[in-house]
Amino acid sequence: MIIPNVARLALNFDHNKLDAELATLAATDWQAHFNHEIYQGDWSAIALRATPNGHNAIYSDPSATHWADTELLQQCRYFQQVLAGFACPLLSVRLLRLAPGAMIKEHKDSGLGLALGEIRLHIVVSTNPKVECWIDGKGYHCAEGECWYADFGLTHSFINRGDTDRVHIVLDCRVNDWLLMQLNNAAPGVPKLSQT
Repeated sequence: MIIPNVARLALNFDHNKLDAELATLAATDWQAHFNHEIYQGDWSAIALRATPNGHNAIYSDPSATHWADTELLQQCRYFQQVLAGFACPLLSVRLLRLAPGAMIKEHKDSGLGLALGEIRLHIVVSTNPKVECWIDGKGYHCAEGECWYADFGLTHSFINRGDTDRVHIVLDCRVNDWLLMQLNNAAPGVPKLSQT
């Protein structure tokens, strides 16, 4: 089985319900991302699954052995329904918001990869046509309600050149047979952006 570096899974979610759920969250629920070195502007997060009693709820701790739904997730019925559709072990799950004008600089995520048995998926909750996703030098645009896999061990960056927030549900998943089947049936991502 050959899995592309970027792929759109055959999983789609109701973007109107995603938006409605997002609107129920308070401004105070968002926490600035802890890795200040790799971004400019407003990049913030809300933990939906986290390590109980961990030092930072939005940190996806690679050494953690136990993850649990957060109190906030228990208030979000559609987000719960979305996550229930993943028949694989879910580790850290976060909402990540990139505000207008913000950027996540080029970097690589360690500890992830098919060979390591853990991958990262993105579900697009809200976006705009001026959001850019760059992976391994190629530019992609993902639509609301879509679910994407990428090898985030490759160099990647995100830029929000629009005037609305970009929000993704970011799931760290343990690889199992169900997830391998989803990846095997996924459509390879087609670059849609060119560097200027």
